[in-house]
Amino acid sequence: MNTPAIEATAEKAARTLTGKVVSSKTAKTIAVEITRVVKHPMYGKYMRRTTRLLAHDEAGVARDGDTVLISPCRPMSRRKSWRLVSVVERGLAV
Repeated sequence: MNTPAIEATAEKAARTLTGKVVSSKTAKTIAVEITRVVKHPMYGKYMRRTTRLLAHDEAGVARDGDTVLISPCRPMSRRKSWRLVSVVERGLAV
């Protein structure tokens, strides 16, 4: 028998976002840009919105241009509260 608190925790842990690495210059941290499409409430036009999140990359495997999967975690610093789950696709080598 699962309690609602355990189910809510499991659902929250399963949440992932896919984005593109735009910076991997800092140690153990990557900047990931998440792009989503939203509909304007009045005019109905679809607009592209981006969010830039900092994620923890312990092994330093992600590089600029990679498509990655990130998941929320406990806050590790003032702006970093996501962690790298996996690299989905490698970007172009620069």
